[in-house]
Amino acid sequence: MFKNYFPLYETITTYRKDYLRSDIVAALTVAVVALPQSMAYAIIAGVEPVYGLYAAIVLAILGSAFGNSNHLATGPTNAISLLVAGTMGLYAGQQNFYEMLFMLTFMVGAIQFLMGVLKLGKLVNYVSHSVIVGFTAGAGVIIALGQFNQLLGISLPKGHFSTIEKVVLTVEHIDQINYIAFGLGLGTILVNVLLKKINKNLPGALLGLVFCAAAVMLLDLSRFGIKLTGNIPSAIPPFKMLSFDPGMMGSLAGGAAVIAVIGLVEAVSISKAIAAQTQQKLDSNQEFIGQGVANMGGSFLGCIAGSGSFTRSAIAYQNGGRTRLAGVLAGVAVLVILLFLAPYAKYIPSAALAGVIMVVAYSMIDKNAVRKVLTSNRNDAAVLVVTFLATILAPDLEYAIYSGVIISIALYLKNTGAAGVRLLEGDSPGGFREADLSTAAGSSVTAIDLGGDLYFGSSMDLDEKLERASSVGSRVMVVNMGSVSSIDVTSLEIIENFVKRSSKEGRKVIISGVRPGIYRSLEKAHITGLVGKDSVFMSEREIFGSLARSLSAAEAYLKEMPAAALQTAAQVAGELKPVAAVGLKPMVRLVGLLERLLEEPFLKAEVYAMDVMLRKV
Repeated sequence: MFKNYFPLYETITTYRKDYLRSDIVAALTVAVVALPQSMAYAIIAGVEPVYGLYAAIVLAILGSAFGNSNHLATGPTNAISLLVAGTMGLYAGQQNFYEMLFMLTFMVGAIQFLMGVLKLGKLVNYVSHSVIVGFTAGAGVIIALGQFNQLLGISLPKGHFSTIEKVVLTVEHIDQINYIAFGLGLGTILVNVLLKKINKNLPGALLGLVFCAAAVMLLDLSRFGIKLTGNIPSAIPPFKMLSFDPGMMGSLAGGAAVIAVIGLVEAVSISKAIAAQTQQKLDSNQEFIGQGVANMGGSFLGCIAGSGSFTRSAIAYQNGGRTRLAGVLAGVAVLVILLFLAPYAKYIPSAALAGVIMVVAYSMIDKNAVRKVLTSNRNDAAVLVVTFLATILAPDLEYAIYSGVIISIALYLKNTGAAGVRLLEGDSPGGFREADLSTAAGSSVTAIDLGGDLYFGSSMDLDEKLERASSVGSRVMVVNMGSVSSIDVTSLEIIENFVKRSSKEGRKVIISGVRPGIYRSLEKAHITGLVGKDSVFMSEREIFGSLARSLSAAEAYLKEMPAAALQTAAQVAGELKPVAAVGLKPMVRLVGLLERLLEEPFLKAEVYAMDVMLRKV
């Protein structure tokens, strides 16, 4: 049990010496990338860069120690930081702002931990890929627009502004652009982009910040009014006890739930993507626990909420990381750098960090994923577009997630509301073709193929389609249930009514392809008794085997119709023509004809057909 809940213990006890070099190289590379990213993500979250650095230390160590993936790098991420900013924006400037910030981090972790303990790992599957793609694309736009004024070196009035308001204010103050700051921001972007084109493993963001900080120090560029990052404490993350205020927790609950779920979706998705290459067997519930412990622990050490980072996780894997110890060492490496190099970080221009964030924002828009979703089907495209627009326009970011999830579920229910009913025409399983329910010509035997989950949501559609299928006028209806995976009591009642209606109209119903579980449901609903147990054919290994036997039974049933009944039908049909021609005056004669027909049990279908015709007359 200890190994299950603390996976790092097993890693250490089974560790091989030849892994150490690979893990150290991977850890140092991840730490170099994590430095500028964590500072940038803290700014996106609306807090000082040091809190992003703390998260890059604590969350990385705890996430790797308690999580399931060998390569998942936990820490601040762009999407989560944006959600944190959206949740905390209303409280900006309040005296207890940071107290609420760390409580938010704790609540996010507590929700994630509880979901892991309750083994709710599969719940993240209800947030569709289209929602995530739309949200991250919208988040990229929001982040880029939010850093527009910093890139230009324009200071805005104090206060909380939406992204659109910040853009408008920036344009209104465009005459205050600081060209030195703008040049440093563009230089950071160019260094980042060019180095990535040369070699993806080069730390372009870090080198860009180093060049800018060196320029500020050597050329004293601060005299031109450039905004700098400022002092960063050169110390280990400080411990601070949280205040578990019920009112505070209640106001943060909605945002914490959204951040927790999106964080888990990110972490599990990244873990699965890398595990597909490493063949590691993943436990989503343990990953939930790992993310929960990381955020809960980080909340006491000055951390913003975080999740798994795709960039840093990919770097850990690509640079030879073998075990989760690489993630732990990456956090330690960031701590060492913070202790010894923090005094130099104050020279980093805000415009340079804005340049780094701009590159990050652009990379968030996965153009291939967007193109794939938009061209796959209309439902996914609609979910993506709505989530994307809601992310940009909604007053709170959690509404964007809610809207995407609600629309995706609504579209799913709309699709599942259509019952899988096909009308098959032909005289043999191999010769069957699908026919339109509304235009089928009909024959002596009609096969109706049911499929999928038959539940209350699709029962109305099932009833309508069965009624249309029975209107083709066939004497025998073969209902094939070989593709039915489940059926509820509402759908059973629909089928029962169909059988009763068919029997009343003189039609024979045969049921084929019945699996044992479905048979038990049919038996409990007394449907097997209605059709006769000899008219229920169980599913077979051979494809269409059960359907073939059902068709043979239908043909045998038709052959059993006595010749006298057929002669009566012909006589009635002949005598009915003049009745239809003159109207309904010879009613006595017509009643006599119908009574003769009712004596023939095989001709109830003909009675029904004549009744319909007479109503039309």
